[in-house]
Amino acid sequence: MTLWGAIVLAATICLAMKAAGYLVPARILEEPRPARISDLLTVALLAALVAVQTLGAGQAVMVDARVPAVLVAAGLLWARQSFLVVVFAAAAVAALLRLAGLAA
Repeated sequence: MTLWGAIVLAATICLAMKAAGYLVPARILEEPRPARISDLLTVALLAALVAVQTLGAGQAVMVDARVPAVLVAAGLLWARQSFLVVVFAAAAVAALLRLAGLAA
């Protein structure tokens, strides 16, 4: 299978799954268990994306200034700080670590 064949196949599967989602009756989606699963699944996917973007470097795991910055951001979000404070604090942590030569 060529690269374009794989892309077309993946796009077709995604479209079919999205279309199948519209066929599920609303009463099933409004029940507590499916609603809770969809809420938790969203958080898990977002956490996985953050982990891959923070630690991923091709096939290796790379720990640099982004890891402490994400930890600071997570702590500030847990303390219910505003989003602007979280972003600026995480950026400042990463910049100071890089400036001090403690991280790449």
